[in-house]
Amino acid sequence: MSVKIDAHQHFWKFDPVRDSWIDNSMEAIQRDFMPQDLKPILTKYGIDGCIAVQTDQSEAETKFLLELAESNDFIKGVVGWADLRANDIGKRLEYFSQFKKLKGFRHVLQGETDRALMLNPQFVHGISTLKAHDYTYDILIFPDQLGYTHQFVKTFGGNRFVIDHIAKPDIKNKNIEKWAKGIKAIAKHENVYCKVSGMITEADWYNWMLSDFDAYLDVVFETFGTKRLMFGSDWPVCNVAGGYQQMLSVVKNYTSKLSTDEQARFWGLNAIEFYKLN
Repeated sequence: MSVKIDAHQHFWKFDPVRDSWIDNSMEAIQRDFMPQDLKPILTKYGIDGCIAVQTDQSEAETKFLLELAESNDFIKGVVGWADLRANDIGKRLEYFSQFKKLKGFRHVLQGETDRALMLNPQFVHGISTLKAHDYTYDILIFPDQLGYTHQFVKTFGGNRFVIDHIAKPDIKNKNIEKWAKGIKAIAKHENVYCKVSGMITEADWYNWMLSDFDAYLDVVFETFGTKRLMFGSDWPVCNVAGGYQQMLSVVKNYTSKLSTDEQARFWGLNAIEFYKLN
């Protein structure tokens, strides 16, 4: 019986100012989402654990997620936030290294005015300090940042990277060519993984069909292979375009043709290896 991990989800106590990215079009998620809301869903779909990922750019967010992980065994790991451009980043990582469930870090690069922020020398320095503590880095970008991201990952041979949400292609308008080219370049680097997550929110929220995702999934499965891909629900954000079951249906439909071993890797083993989960 293989272990199943949801490698990407979020918790928050909704704050309209801090969480201004959750606008009125996303009314379905303008409320609190906590472990007691997720646990029954994971149980229902036979998922054994999850990775809680930051949404707010603050160390308070990292501590909030770590506290939840401490008191909920099904939260197997946390991807937090620290200021990677800070002069004392080494000291901050030293402090965070006491928390065993902290597995890595993320910055909301997709929202930055400077689209090439990942190439900023201070940011690059911050990333280089992660390796000493064996921390991973989640890359959250839009397709227009794929070129910069390729330059970025080329710089680091030993760091473990994962692309969130297959880099958010414009599924709604069926734009695929530029995205596919960018993804293929990045996938050549063996230390970069990819999360098959968050796709329904890039499609037409109310009218998508399973077939809308096939061409995009073909690209990531052909380029990353089944040893560097992992499932993530992006719950509760997925609720704006359906919900957990709908996100799951897209991925289950596509992966049903994989071998038993490949499915075991995709649904759990890859996430366990990447994040070094206990």
